[in-house]
Amino acid sequence: MGISLQQFEQMKARLKAPRRAVASGDESASRKPGKACGVILGVDPSLRGTGYGVIRFSGRAQPQMLTSGTIACPATWDRSRCLARIAQTLRAVVKQHAPVICVVEGLFFAQNLRTALIMGEARGAALAVVGEAGLDIYEIAPRKVKQTIVGYGAAQKLAVAKMVQRMLNLAELPAPDAADALALALAHAQGHSQFSLNAPKRI
Repeated sequence: MGISLQQFEQMKARLKAPRRAVASGDESASRKPGKACGVILGVDPSLRGTGYGVIRFSGRAQPQMLTSGTIACPATWDRSRCLARIAQTLRAVVKQHAPVICVVEGLFFAQNLRTALIMGEARGAALAVVGEAGLDIYEIAPRKVKQTIVGYGAAQKLAVAKMVQRMLNLAELPAPDAADALALALAHAQGHSQFSLNAPKRI
């Protein structure tokens, strides 16, 4: 398709125009794909034991754990009460530590439909809170997290926890669910472009 002389001159003018300088507070500058800096929240959703972990990551410096824990809900609690506890706790964590990115465990196939639905409810409660706060949300498959942290996609929970302890220089071994959440944050920080997610999978 041909273009007119006027259109050609306009194209040349656009190419010669200086690029706009990016301000330090420009939102697009802080959300470049393939780069994970700042405060990252990892969430491992579960109705009775949602793990969470927050780390600060800045370039080549060793990542630092800000907080971690497990949102434990007794078996006697109704599901609605558990979901409310998950939302309330994560809302408080987000408010206190102001993460800019949230990483959640990717969906998996469950043989039991009821289990899958319950897990989906917990995941939804968590995603609603971080989405409400305006965080960028990504997901990583469990096997990819283990591969990144331990070097073996079928690693046991204990191996993941020990490696997380080592990477964050923790005095004590983190609880299993909290360790999984911290592993999610660490995996994202180490460069999510390696996870074969066709660029980081954003939710």
